[in-house]
Amino acid sequence: MPQGQPSVVPDDGLTTRQRRNRPLVMVHTGDGKGKSTAAFGLALRAWNQGWSVAVFQFVKSAKWRIGEQSALEQLAAVHRETGVGGPVEWHAMGAGWSWSRKAGTSEDHAAAAAEGWAEIKRRITAEQHDLYVLDELTYPIGWGWIDVEDVVDTLRTRPGRQHVVITGRRAHHRLVESADLVTEMTKVKHPMDVGQKGQRGIEW
Repeated sequence: MPQGQPSVVPDDGLTTRQRRNRPLVMVHTGDGKGKSTAAFGLALRAWNQGWSVAVFQFVKSAKWRIGEQSALEQLAAVHRETGVGGPVEWHAMGAGWSWSRKAGTSEDHAAAAAEGWAEIKRRITAEQHDLYVLDELTYPIGWGWIDVEDVVDTLRTRPGRQHVVITGRRAHHRLVESADLVTEMTKVKHPMDVGQKGQRGIEW
């Protein structure tokens, strides 16, 4: 795609503007670092465009906050107070599924993941957000907690102009087949290879 020009222009009857503005399903997968980081970078771009952004983390506990969460929540506050940017919601598995669970409630992870996906489906049907970041969704799909065909069908038939980015290792081949953009992060070197653990400002 030299100089930002597509290498192929399909004969689909769409104008350049119509084709450019089609909503995307994006998958960030692979064993390398940076899948979620790239997705949260998209969320920053979306906020700047005034889009409604919703982040759903399927593996990380609601008790564990990462730097991007704090930053995006601050940007959500900026939007509420000044109108600059767009609204942002952040939900993490556990108490973060705030629409259905109370803090401290004992829960089965598979049921929680299914409830999270059901809420996302409801929001997609209602065209509630412009960008959905479904962080680490590949894992509950791989574990059989969420039906991959339901995910593929929901995203394929979603109304309006809703973008979706899914992150996680070992993305199911059906997700890869159905997505518009797939990036595989490949590890070449990592500090953990020489015994260095994660650190502030880099991993969280």
